[in-house]
Amino acid sequence: MRLTEKQKEILDYVVRDYIDYAQPVSSDFLKEKHRLDIAPATIRLKMQDLTEQGYLCQPHTSSGRVPTDKGYRFFVDEIIGGGCQLGSGVKTDIDREFENEFADVFRLAQAITRNLANATSSLVLSYMVREDMILKDGWEQVLKNPEFQEKDSISNFIDFLNYLESDVENILPESGFEVHIGKENPFPKAFDFSMITFRYEPRDFDEIILSIVGPKRMAYEKNIGLINNVMKFFESN
Repeated sequence: MRLTEKQKEILDYVVRDYIDYAQPVSSDFLKEKHRLDIAPATIRLKMQDLTEQGYLCQPHTSSGRVPTDKGYRFFVDEIIGGGCQLGSGVKTDIDREFENEFADVFRLAQAITRNLANATSSLVLSYMVREDMILKDGWEQVLKNPEFQEKDSISNFIDFLNYLESDVENILPESGFEVHIGKENPFPKAFDFSMITFRYEPRDFDEIILSIVGPKRMAYEKNIGLINNVMKFFESN
């Protein structure tokens, strides 16, 4: 069943607000924050429809809703279809540092990994194919997410990364980039996490595979914009 425009709007708000606040989103909250022109009761009905269609779910401890894998997937597909971009100020800052590192592929990969980890608050892995080497950055940032307050979450995340590192060549996207959300991930113990993977080929160097990894509640729009920015930079250099 196709979503109505109002359902799309409410789903978009729920996903964005859950990403921002890490709390289940209620109809009253949506009404007040976004000044919606419909009553909270109508918003609740729309949210219930989205829940029945599998885009949202309701934690048993809350009256609010959170996105499911299907809800995140719809949100991400809408972002990709809309051609998400970064602002020019961020683009200039990243480009300037990358240009300074082109003489050495290791330093270049380090710069990209470090910049993206800081910008995304996620763990970033860069795999240099020819060197068969993996760089990681962003542990401090990603572990600040509330999802990692439980020890089991940290343990599952580490196991997921171990699987990823041991089989990194099999996550190579066919073209551009790929987003794996929750159960879409090809690795065990990854159901609570998302991974954005892309590849780039710096001039005169072999390709590098890069993954942004974190909770499903990651800032997809910002992260995809950053990736688009990096890819366009290498296409023009």
